[in-house]
Amino acid sequence: MIQMNAPGMDTNEQEIDLIELAKRLWGERKFLFKCCGIAIVVGLVVAFSIPKEYSTTVMLAPETSDPSKKMGNLGGLAAMAGINLGASVGSDAISPDLYPDVVQSIPFLLELFPVQVESEKGDYSSTLYKYMDEDQKSAWWSYVIKAPFKLLGVVKDLFSNGEEKNIMGLSPFHLTEEQSDVIEDLQERISASVDKKTSVITVSVQMQDPLISANITQIVLEKLQGYITNYRTQKVKQDLEFTEKVFSEARESYYKAQRAYAAFEDANKNIISASYRTEQERLKNEMTLTFNVYNTLAQKLEQDKLRVQEQTPVYTIIQPATVPLKAASPKKSLILIGFVFLAIFGGIGYLFIKDLFNPKEETEVLEVE
Repeated sequence: MIQMNAPGMDTNEQEIDLIELAKRLWGERKFLFKCCGIAIVVGLVVAFSIPKEYSTTVMLAPETSDPSKKMGNLGGLAAMAGINLGASVGSDAISPDLYPDVVQSIPFLLELFPVQVESEKGDYSSTLYKYMDEDQKSAWWSYVIKAPFKLLGVVKDLFSNGEEKNIMGLSPFHLTEEQSDVIEDLQERISASVDKKTSVITVSVQMQDPLISANITQIVLEKLQGYITNYRTQKVKQDLEFTEKVFSEARESYYKAQRAYAAFEDANKNIISASYRTEQERLKNEMTLTFNVYNTLAQKLEQDKLRVQEQTPVYTIIQPATVPLKAASPKKSLILIGFVFLAIFGGIGYLFIKDLFNPKEETEVLEVE
């Protein structure tokens, strides 16, 4: 029996007799074994009721951010052409610490909604949005818990105008309730992390189908690379477009000045006069000026092209996406162990409370023995 004496007794008498406790538990071993048996059955039911989840992980390493090393031979070629790329290289790249936030952002996840997914068995094909919204498996108790809320939703739909579900016009500014739920679910299933020491980027996706998990991981990786590339090259691409436009105008002006000078020379052969020489000098100076502008913009155009190439990041895939062979969850063994431990501690707690409220009955049992 677990002894609980009055407060007026000595401290030694108030301590729990471990030997008596062991005897008490041994005497109730059948009860504890029954608790463990029930826990195993319940644990198996719970473990096999939870849908399997498959996780896919990819790892990639970005290029270094040293401009002098990244330019390589391009810098030498630019120097030979009289172009200085040192001032054109900036450090405005997006910080790797923001990659997880990019993957978790609503605009990024909305781009995944129309992606076509197919199950490993080949018996299912749909968009990712429909797969996440309508075809997710859940444990049986989740249906019981959600039943009242679904019933309220059905009643609400009967008295509403019936909002159409349309994912073609997605807008992060105004999401429907279903779209918001899918976004939250994807935020829990898709994650990204960055190792601050090595700058290695890790992207993980967890889905209920192994093939869908691998495909979505690859798509997330490609979209993340595209997002970073667009961010880093957006400014230089805008500069390139503007330079190309101005270069075309300068080239047309130069050709026009050339034609005007040539036409003047052809129309005034063997003419010697002050007005002729003045007009000739003016046209020649105008042609020279437009040529200088044209030549400068030609160099600027080549410089901007090199900048676009230099600013485009390069990644090395360390661990590619592969279809997982084993489920990442649920951990059935851990669930069983957890239920058994809960049953043991619960049974001991029950006996402890029972002894507190029925000490006399327990004492009589021990005396009879």
